[in-house]
Amino acid sequence: MPQVSEVMTRGVRTMSPNDSCLQAAQAMSELNIGSLPVCASDRLVGIVTDRDIVVRAVAQERPEARLRDIMSAEPLYCYADEPVEQALQTMRGEQVRRLPVVDRDKRLVGVIAMGDIATEGDEVATGEALRDISEPSQPDRSGISAASGNAGGGQTN
Repeated sequence: MPQVSEVMTRGVRTMSPNDSCLQAAQAMSELNIGSLPVCASDRLVGIVTDRDIVVRAVAQERPEARLRDIMSAEPLYCYADEPVEQALQTMRGEQVRRLPVVDRDKRLVGVIAMGDIATEGDEVATGEALRDISEPSQPDRSGISAASGNAGGGQTN
């Protein structure tokens, strides 16, 4: 199996920890993606997802939130010089479909996604990983709020 650097996507759009959640949401909308690496200079310091924006900013009524306040500050990542199988193993274990790729100085050099791996080779390994990643999880219903409404999708009149 090839190295991550051979199949990853380069030239990835990044955000700064000082950028607003609105700027990140707009970038995600324009690029039709659901997550963005957050970098200070060229070093990976976090990742922000569309879910982070909804749960940590919108749902908390914090439209002015900066990414440093809502991002995942210890993102998963892989190294460019690792075998793709190592990245797949991380994706499987953590149930994620993409990983930022860094060099050994933790500088962001790209992103590797399931699609990158699927188009470059081992369809069986990719299929198995996708099955593991997509395994359903049970939602945490311990803190259900009034906003959750009826299970059918809202209140009935």
